[in-house]
Amino acid sequence: MKYVFDSDALINLFRHYYPERFPTLWEKFDVLVSEGRLISVREVFKEIGSNEDSLGSWAKEQKNILFLESTVEELEFVAQIFQVPHFQAMIRKQERLKGKPVADPFVIARAKISGACVVTQEKKTKNAAKIPNVCDHFGIPCIDLERFMEKENWTF
Repeated sequence: MKYVFDSDALINLFRHYYPERFPTLWEKFDVLVSEGRLISVREVFKEIGSNEDSLGSWAKEQKNILFLESTVEELEFVAQIFQVPHFQAMIRKQERLKGKPVADPFVIARAKISGACVVTQEKKTKNAAKIPNVCDHFGIPCIDLERFMEKENWTF
């Protein structure tokens, strides 16, 4: 299975599973990246790549491997997402006004077009424009980090 990681999943992973304390996890993680089974989008890089921490440093090393630009097909699917008026709320007013990157629709589109599963820490909330809600609407698999590790049969 292929996975598309959202920013919050990567942030959570780096905050709680320190590479020095969980080397086996990171070895397995790196294998998935090298096999092309773990991917993300350029907008996620824009959200996390400017951080001056281990995540930001790691993201910069992976920029041209993991965080690729969206394809035309993916951009067309982003447009489809926003054709649902309720899902337009994925881009909050503050992000629009400040020109902040918004990765969520691009993560979902990459998963749809790649036949992959989204990995996010967001929770499905009734009547919300959250990643799990949008994925559910379009029939795209969506899991959290715990389920991701379970699907990969990782135990430590």
